[in-house]
Amino acid sequence: MGQAPVVYGQSSRPPRGDYSRAHEDYTCAQDFAAYTAQDHDTYHRLYERQSALLPGLASQAFIDVLPRLGAKERIPRFDDINEALWKATQWEIVAVPGLIPERAFFSLLANRKFPVTDWIRKPEEFEYIVEPDVFHDLFGHVPLLFNPVIADYIQRYGQGGLKAEELGHGEMLSRLYWYTIEFGLIREPQGVRAYGAGILSSSGELQYSVQSPEPRRLPLDLMRTMRTRYKIDTYQQTYFVIDSFEQLFALTEPDFTQIYEELSTLPEYGANSELLVSAD
Repeated sequence: MGQAPVVYGQSSRPPRGDYSRAHEDYTCAQDFAAYTAQDHDTYHRLYERQSALLPGLASQAFIDVLPRLGAKERIPRFDDINEALWKATQWEIVAVPGLIPERAFFSLLANRKFPVTDWIRKPEEFEYIVEPDVFHDLFGHVPLLFNPVIADYIQRYGQGGLKAEELGHGEMLSRLYWYTIEFGLIREPQGVRAYGAGILSSSGELQYSVQSPEPRRLPLDLMRTMRTRYKIDTYQQTYFVIDSFEQLFALTEPDFTQIYEELSTLPEYGANSELLVSAD
């Protein structure tokens, strides 16, 4: 492959995955036969652990659609999920070997194709893994693709990402994805709940993000969010809260060209919400 995977944020670990399997668009066939009994057991145990933690912490919208992911006893076949997903929102999931370059990622999303890493973590990584694996992607991301508003938002993000990449602002836009789709919180009648995949697939951060007094929980403001850096290998120190998925969709409706120009003149915030003197 001509490009190396792109990793935004801050981490000392390089991405892993067998990229020799990938096509030009970085997708590959799900190698279902390669999964071992231990792999399926790891998935099952992760699913059981996370689903038991959801009440009172996860968005009810997520809890309602989680059963549409299918059998929890084993890693599902992507084709089986796609049959139901396509009928619901005209999305499909495609296998990838791991983290992929931004343009490839944006292109897939713009075409309503969600990239899912097809390998699963090792047993010794049960509690924590830096890279997204098949459990993180399936359990954390795919259920809300059955929600029409989120499905349309993610496609819009992909379309905007292609433009941001051409303008040289891919990293800036990646922060919006990070603080919404990966680590977003939503205010529901019962209180603040998690809808971001990075939170939903983590036992520790699911409880921490909703219940801990340590992190900041700020109302999601587009400019503020895109000025905030993040780290990929620690719990978040800042979370942004939306009132509805419709609000999130509406925020991304304007042309971002002028927004990028304005953002480039403003200082950034660190992951801990401290205002930085410059963006260096």
